[in-house]
Parts: sequence; structure tokens; C-alpha cells
Amino acid sequence: MSQNNLEFKHIKQYLNSQAIVLDVRTDAEYVEGHVKNSVHVVLDELEENIAQLKALKKPIITCCRSGARSEHAKDLLLKYDIDAINGGPWQNVESYL
Repeated sequence: MSQNNLEFKHIKQYLNSQAIVLDVRTDAEYVEGHVKNSVHVVLDELEENIAQLKALKKPIITCCRSGARSEHAKDLLLKYDIDAINGGPWQNVESYL
């Protein structure tokens, strides 16, 4: 993911709209470091957690290690009519806080 990604310019706007940061990395990756107060759902378990995420009624910024898994997560959330953008690597999202 490059900083030229069009969604990156929306991260601050989403954060100002009380967006949830959703980290979709593995448990081990998440323990090594993550955005403070982020929600952690491993990508493979995301679809079974859609109802809980939808019930929050907030936009979501997905993140992971490189941006690839968070792109898949964003696409899945959009499929379920959840407002979401791909924040790329978790350190990128954290830089906006």
C-alpha cells in the first residue's frame, strides 16, 4: 500500500466521525502491537462477526500488516452495507491519531 492510496486521505475524516479501527491480523500479530482501542477480529472470522460490527452503527477503518488483508476486510464489510475504508498497515492508521 502506498501513501498515494485514495482511501488514506479519508482516514482523518473517518476518525473524526467516530469510526472504529478494525484490525484483521492474527492474534500473534495483534499482540505485538496495534492501534489503541482498536477492535480485533481475525480476517478468517470476520464474516461470522458481521452482525456485531453492523450493530455498532459506526464507520470502520480496516487495518492489518501491509494493507492486503484489510482490503479484503473492507470489501467484505461493504458487501454487508457497512461503511468502511482500508486504512492499510496499522501503523499508518495510528499515525493519524
